[in-house]
Amino acid sequence: MLSVFQLNRNIRSLRRYRQIVRVLVKYGFEHALSLMGLSRFVARGRRLFRKPEPELARLSPAERMRLALEELGPTFVKLGQILSTRPDVIPRSFVLEFARLQDQVPSFPFEDALDQIRRELGRDPEERFSFIDPEPLAAASIAQVHRARLVSGEEVVIKVRRPGVVEAVETDIDAMMGLAVLAERHLPRSDIYDPVGLVKEFARTIRREMDFAREGHTIERFAENFAGDPTLYFPTVHWDCTARGLLTMEFINGIKVSDTAALERAGMDRRLIARRGADAFLKMVLTHGFFHGDPHPGNVLILPDNVICLLDYGMVGRLDAQLKGYLTDILLAIVQRDVDEVISLLLYSGEIADTLDTRALKRDLTGLIDNYYETPLQEIEVGRVLLEFLEVITTYHIKFQPDLMLLAKALVAIEGMGRELDPAFDMVEHLRPFMKQAVRDRFSPRQLIREMNSNLLSYFTLARNLPRDLKELLNRINRNKFKIDLEHRGLDRAMREFDKSVNRLSSSLIIAALIVGSSIVMQTDKGPKFLDFPVFAFMGYTIAGFIGLWWVVAIIRSGRL
Repeated sequence: MLSVFQLNRNIRSLRRYRQIVRVLVKYGFEHALSLMGLSRFVARGRRLFRKPEPELARLSPAERMRLALEELGPTFVKLGQILSTRPDVIPRSFVLEFARLQDQVPSFPFEDALDQIRRELGRDPEERFSFIDPEPLAAASIAQVHRARLVSGEEVVIKVRRPGVVEAVETDIDAMMGLAVLAERHLPRSDIYDPVGLVKEFARTIRREMDFAREGHTIERFAENFAGDPTLYFPTVHWDCTARGLLTMEFINGIKVSDTAALERAGMDRRLIARRGADAFLKMVLTHGFFHGDPHPGNVLILPDNVICLLDYGMVGRLDAQLKGYLTDILLAIVQRDVDEVISLLLYSGEIADTLDTRALKRDLTGLIDNYYETPLQEIEVGRVLLEFLEVITTYHIKFQPDLMLLAKALVAIEGMGRELDPAFDMVEHLRPFMKQAVRDRFSPRQLIREMNSNLLSYFTLARNLPRDLKELLNRINRNKFKIDLEHRGLDRAMREFDKSVNRLSSSLIIAALIVGSSIVMQTDKGPKFLDFPVFAFMGYTIAGFIGLWWVVAIIRSGRL
């Protein structure tokens, strides 16, 4: 039996589902919705938007989809922002358009912020804070930030989650999942894009972003990774004033890295800052496998003695040991202009379809590398090269880890800040020692022994389980319990259309029978009469007329007349 909460959530999801369909119809995506089996909703949307606005008709599909996401609200804006990092899933035109999506939302009232703080802490804000600035420093779709002061006197900033945002996001995720299931079931070749998997990934990402306690632990993890490094500083998290919907951390008074004039006035060494920032980020990626995913200039402050402080840890990337090794090999092969090694690594990754045109892929990768053949290494932008590499392989539907695209965009931002600070900045120079160390670590005796032990353990486990698995297989065959499940794809829609056709044919036969039977009754001139017509004949004609009219209206509304 559904609880009241579940019932209310289902009702909200259904209402939101209808809103989403109406907005998509408004922006001209009714054809895709019809393919997904939503013809009834599309017909209702058409009644609301009979004539598309002239300015919308002139826009490209990517522009119309961006406007639709903006109208659908913050959750869909977040979805678009995440999809803008997935050129392996959506076309390049959509990637570029979705990159323009911004969280343009007004701040919520200060009284609501105080209520939210009270709920998160379980006590009045005055017991923890002696002052909270009513004017927010920043406002976004999930939270807004206020400057404050603890009762102990420390200057802090508090990040307060928007009231009701969790419920709204969960409702949107339910609606997205429903559309993703329909898309996977009905749209041709949807398995290439894995819509259900995308929604699951998005749900995991946005739920993490809404958990501010997790963000606090992320800050401390970075601080632990760089413990003893005087070139970086991380804000202190005040855990007694932090919860899932509230983050309180030290206020950092620094200079934005993009304010080069202020850095000059403060006597900062811009070249040293650029070198430190590049080394710190590469250490995050290639040593720790845990990096800041949004290092744009607004999130980087410079403190006295050229110390770098990063802000906003809601978006982070992760690279496991295998992915770090794979990334190292790919970058080495690209920098060394070894196309055959790049293709070999792609084949080894196991993410290539059987129908891949290897010759065409090699041609495009060769063209990419030739573009940089005459370019001096110090002028090569590693992030840009990695982005272009990912764009090439996505045209061949080669899947890759989403964190790789996040890394490429972060590298572009880091290199951009580095060149702004130091026109002679060379990322390849900073990358080279990390690459060498990664290669040394991979072929060190300790790593080789570890891999050997791991392989031996895998083979031992296989040898130990193989007799038991074979025995179980033979027993199933002997007991006639051995089954092979076959899954058909693409036939569900055909079966539904076939059922509709059979139903319409049956209705046509019924209508014809009613007309013929009524005509026969009309000729007999027997039974009760109404207006000198036999009542049964009149009823037969009437029923046949109603059924026929109903089917004609239904066919017209479906758009398949």
